[in-house]
Amino acid sequence: MDRFEVAHRRLHNQHLSGPALPDAVAVVRHLGASQAQEYAMARWSLGQRSAGADDAAVRAALDSGTVLRTHVLRATWHFVGPQDIRWMLALTGPRVRQASRYYERQAEIDQALADRAAVVMAGALQGGVHLTRAELQDVLARAGIDAGGLRLAYLVMAAELAGVVVSGVPRGAQRTYALLDERVPPTAPLDPDEALAELTRRYFVSHGPATVKDFSWWSSLTLTQVRRGIAMLADELTSVDVDGLTCWFQPSDAPPRDPSPTVHVLQGYDEYGVAYTEGRSAANVAGLSIAPADTNQVIQPLVLDSQVVGWWRRVVGRDEIVAELHLAVRLDDAQQDAVRMAFDRLSTFVGAPVRVELDR
Repeated sequence: MDRFEVAHRRLHNQHLSGPALPDAVAVVRHLGASQAQEYAMARWSLGQRSAGADDAAVRAALDSGTVLRTHVLRATWHFVGPQDIRWMLALTGPRVRQASRYYERQAEIDQALADRAAVVMAGALQGGVHLTRAELQDVLARAGIDAGGLRLAYLVMAAELAGVVVSGVPRGAQRTYALLDERVPPTAPLDPDEALAELTRRYFVSHGPATVKDFSWWSSLTLTQVRRGIAMLADELTSVDVDGLTCWFQPSDAPPRDPSPTVHVLQGYDEYGVAYTEGRSAANVAGLSIAPADTNQVIQPLVLDSQVVGWWRRVVGRDEIVAELHLAVRLDDAQQDAVRMAFDRLSTFVGAPVRVELDR
């Protein structure tokens, strides 16, 4: 197996190629969790893996709570299923909280303050109340807790990681928080080993082939935990050496590749890019310079036949979306047509015209 096969297997296992999954709920459950930092474009990550889903359908899943948005794997937003949120938080929450300690200290947050703030928020949300972040800030202020700026973000995150609050029903353009126990039906608990085995299975089935360090980065688990999880799945996973890296995956024949050229238009935090560290080069075997070294913006990748060949910038206008392409390779006519087809899919999803500006 070489890095090109690794890339094509990942496309297939993540359902960017091959059969689409039925809906956004199925996508989230298959992936385990999907990074959702940029809310509007994160919905596209679910839609492009779903059969015929548009933005309205993905929004409906989030409104109904069949897909949730919270902090669960790393100190950032993820989509996760209600069936999985409790056992996943129990497994990963302490690790994510530990990774946030530096910033909590900067905001003068200790455990006693985090616990007190969680109790105050829970009381305000009791009885099906859904509040915006600004409203939670006011609630905390009335309880004598200063929650301005960074402190508010980390107090709310601590309450999420403790399983107290979770995403609520949006109120117009504003997102809200609700009590997790009121928003999510009761679910059977998993013991720590069951949870570790399940998260390990979800990652390598949906994201493999990938390395131990890739999974550790994605999940926030320690390397010791990751190796233990793999050992518990000895009958389900196999490994292969790829350019000196040991990559784990669910055994299967190499999937058929999409016809060339095929283009995928990804959001900046799509799992195809963000779910790997040392294994990330499989999506850029040529080592192309995709963006200027000093850029500090989120790079939204353009993938051609499994390889990242450039990035694109989304500019939202009154009547259309402009996709500004910045390419590291020169595209032939067939490849340019494939680019436009990919953006046509995005256009259908968002329900607005997308005009492509090629950087020649």
